[in-house]
Amino acid sequence: MQVLDPEIAFLGLAAESAVNYKAAKAVIIPFGLEHSVSYGSGTRHGPKAIIQASHEVELFDEAVWCEPYQRIGIVTLPEPTIEKNISKALDQLQSLVEQTLQSKKFPFVFGGEHSITAGSIRPFIKRYPDLIILHFDAHADLRDGYKGEHFSHASAIRRCLDYPNIEVVSIGIRNISVEEILFLEKNLHRIHIYWAKDKKIWDLQEIFSYLENRPIYLTFDVDGFDASLMPATGTPEPGGLFWDEVQTIITGASKLGKIVGADINELAPIPHFHSCDFLAAKLAYRILSSALY
Repeated sequence: MQVLDPEIAFLGLAAESAVNYKAAKAVIIPFGLEHSVSYGSGTRHGPKAIIQASHEVELFDEAVWCEPYQRIGIVTLPEPTIEKNISKALDQLQSLVEQTLQSKKFPFVFGGEHSITAGSIRPFIKRYPDLIILHFDAHADLRDGYKGEHFSHASAIRRCLDYPNIEVVSIGIRNISVEEILFLEKNLHRIHIYWAKDKKIWDLQEIFSYLENRPIYLTFDVDGFDASLMPATGTPEPGGLFWDEVQTIITGASKLGKIVGADINELAPIPHFHSCDFLAAKLAYRILSSALY
């Protein structure tokens, strides 16, 4: 499979430090889908911004006391020309993730809006009957469509839950509609929400109990971070998560379950304001380290 030159790919490695597709364990799939954004825009630029910012990420990770990329092997695909029809675009993404899994590699999708998860999750559903989604977000994303779009970014998790074997643990939620509450109350056996307002009293062992010994798909909407940390997103919300809180949960999840795939979404870069792009890039590297090191 064609991959980007390592110097312009994720982490911006020198040629002598990079691996080819065959040797890689992880594949970055840039997919800047932007179709249903309902407030701010710019998510189509998210993948490029994350990749560019990753060139400034220090390769040594103090959490594992090594340079994880050397033990993982990471390649980046060129971003495809994305279909204009959102349903066809999700089919397109599904195919890319399927090819990656068939090659026995870890797919990591860089979005784009959160609707990408409805496409990237499909190949995992076929492979893992007990799959659970670890979902970081400000929003529950449980609407059954929004503003006439069945695959809206506001429906990202609802579309995943169309599959009866899917269960979700949602972290940092602080925005939800009445419609979503009704769906939640009917599906409490499959949806476990940890509200941001309660984060000081979260029982981490309870959160981890849902993930233990299970395959985990991790989806991270960057608006899960507090808006003071992550203003570069279309629907920022105050009262959210901070770096160390996120790392504690991701690290715990990776030790008790197995993270089998991931996506980062909803970064809408602000020109000449690099901290948010860098945050998303470092988060991606840390997720890869947790999942594959």
